[in-house]
Amino acid sequence: MTSSVKDMLNTYPADLGGVDAEAMAKCIEECVACAQSCTACADACLSEGMVGELTKCIRTDLDCADVCTATAAVLSRHTGYDANITRAVLQACATVCKACADECARHAEEHEHCRICAEACRSCEEACLTLLQRLG
Repeated sequence: MTSSVKDMLNTYPADLGGVDAEAMAKCIEECVACAQSCTACADACLSEGMVGELTKCIRTDLDCADVCTATAAVLSRHTGYDANITRAVLQACATVCKACADECARHAEEHEHCRICAEACRSCEEACLTLLQRLG
């Protein structure tokens, strides 16, 4: 199955420098999906009657969405590639995804949106760590 992310990676006119294109595409896709889940979860938390008890969840969701969006953008640019920047961004993304997944998991039994968000965050964290390992 192809995706627009894979299609774009395949059209890049220069060599990707030995980067695992499959892992790169998966990570970009997971970052975009996680950013959407976190944004939607934060919004859903704002609609809950107990919104005051979800302040940390909302903040963590929004931070995670921003970092995932930035990570997807950095990973989508290849000209002038700097592996040190890529590694730092991936590590930051994995860290914030873990924190967000842990926070959302605390509310997952009460709020389905938190359960779904926690799953998206864990999947994104895993994709970031996998790509980090494959970068060397």
